[in-house]
Amino acid sequence: MDIAEEAPYRFRIEPSGAMRVPGVVFASRELLRSAGQALDQVANVATLPGVVGASYAMPDIHWGYGFAIGGVAATDPREGGVVSPGGVGFDISCGVRLLAADLDFSGLASVLDRVMDGLDPAIPRGMGRGAVRRLSGSEELTGILTGGSRYVVERGEGDERDLLRCEDSGAVADADPGQVGRRALERGAQQVGSLGSGNHFLELQRVAEVYDPAVAEAFGLSLNQICVMIHCGSRGLGHQICTDHVRAMERRMPAHGIQVPDRQLACAPVESDEGRAYLGAMAAAANYGRANRQYLAQAAREVFKRIAGARLDLVYDVSHNLAKLEEHQVDGERRRLCVHRKGATRALPPGHPDLPADLGTVGQPVLIPGTMGTSSYVLVGVPGAPAFASTCHGAGRVQSRHKAARGVSGKQLRATMEADGIAVRPSSWRGLAEEGPAAYKDVSAVVEASEGAGLCRKVARLAPVGVVKG
Repeated sequence: MDIAEEAPYRFRIEPSGAMRVPGVVFASRELLRSAGQALDQVANVATLPGVVGASYAMPDIHWGYGFAIGGVAATDPREGGVVSPGGVGFDISCGVRLLAADLDFSGLASVLDRVMDGLDPAIPRGMGRGAVRRLSGSEELTGILTGGSRYVVERGEGDERDLLRCEDSGAVADADPGQVGRRALERGAQQVGSLGSGNHFLELQRVAEVYDPAVAEAFGLSLNQICVMIHCGSRGLGHQICTDHVRAMERRMPAHGIQVPDRQLACAPVESDEGRAYLGAMAAAANYGRANRQYLAQAAREVFKRIAGARLDLVYDVSHNLAKLEEHQVDGERRRLCVHRKGATRALPPGHPDLPADLGTVGQPVLIPGTMGTSSYVLVGVPGAPAFASTCHGAGRVQSRHKAARGVSGKQLRATMEADGIAVRPSSWRGLAEEGPAAYKDVSAVVEASEGAGLCRKVARLAPVGVVKG
């Protein structure tokens, strides 16, 4: 593969073979060395019909299904551009919600253990376990699939700020529950308001550093303030939707004259029946993910109010696994594109029409979770950023879960973290060990590369105080 450094934190894969556009990887030299075979996936994505600009990869790039995790690609429907479920992933609308408390660390310290003991049973987590919300019937699930967090707030669980400070005002338009299969609905009905497993978590954090005080103030953040970060997605419902529509597209690709170098890149033209069906189902899963985080936020709010007498206000909620129809400038022309972001976060600049009014002059909050025991970051979108206003989404995995679990026991990891002043409430020792910091890249290096590449700008660093883990 012909790859060369064309600017600081920017590497280019020259088009070859069936590639229609180059690959562009935003990374330091050290981070690039850990990308491995994921670079082949960047090149494969560059072969998709209708792809424009480049096949991009963020600094947290690692191997994924079809697309690399950290992959961004846009296709033009007018030129036969396709949508590929592999460019979104199985956990549709996996994302991050950040809430800021009206108390600082000194106000939490004396009740931290009680708050953690309250969150432990209040936040369902683990593989297939429990849910905050027991649905009364299919109508309620349909309301969630079409209304997202807006549906939840309208029923008294949240406030107007929860919609104003949420991507898409809490709900993705054009959701079509009719394109969601029976098995997906069955799985989703049992899991509304739950973290799941893997790298999903609810974490108590302290604002440890503020890099841009004016923007931090606009976001509602201040030094030493306590925050709650929630990282989860659409659970089994999203996974099943991806599985079902990959199969459907794989069967229909020959009829559309599409060939791909990897069957995991199964796709269909955006304007085809299969493309519209997937986008409708994906939007429904995205709304499920928003509602999921809304219910979990409400559960956390109740614990904070009861034990600490504190309020939690939403800073922002943003997905990092989604495909969206957006307008972008390409070769001097404004074009409507299908932008895939898989393990990548939309990062709108100041003045963008999709921003809430109170953030219009500063830009979109970008939420970057670290690993257990390491910092997380709040970033902001910047003008003129490449990659269709996208940036990284987290640290990026470098070890398999099996290898991570061999390196440390869950009990050892918890002891180490608590010795560092981080309270830990796991649902299983194995799950905790699989998500140890050694399994991931250095999130600070990822953020540095993202900022250095002109994708975003740092606003604040958040240090962990307590972790609730699946």
